Amino acid sequence: MAPTLRHGDAVLVRPGGRPIRPGDVVVAVFRTRPELLVVKRAVRQQDGGWWLRGDNDLVTDDSRAYGVADVRARVVARYWPRPGRVRRRRL
Repeated sequence: MAPTLRHGDAVLVRPGGRPIRPGDVVVAVFRTRPELLVVKRAVRQQDGGWWLRGDNDLVTDDSRAYGVADVRARVVARYWPRPGRVRRRRL
């Protein structure tokens, strides 16, 4: 599957607001890599955090490699270079 966001995209995020749901694109920190801020898709709640996956299944720099993550915010929209809402996907 093609990535929803690409390196260099500028996004609008919303901390708080409605609860995170599976399929949302989120900004998070893996518990095993606290220095690494990532943008991934939330899959399921696990161990008080979230299991995350990237849209490209061939790249495994997500929860398959780093485990559970703590979500900081939900990505609402991309405003540059291709403005538009970032939609939730059904998983």
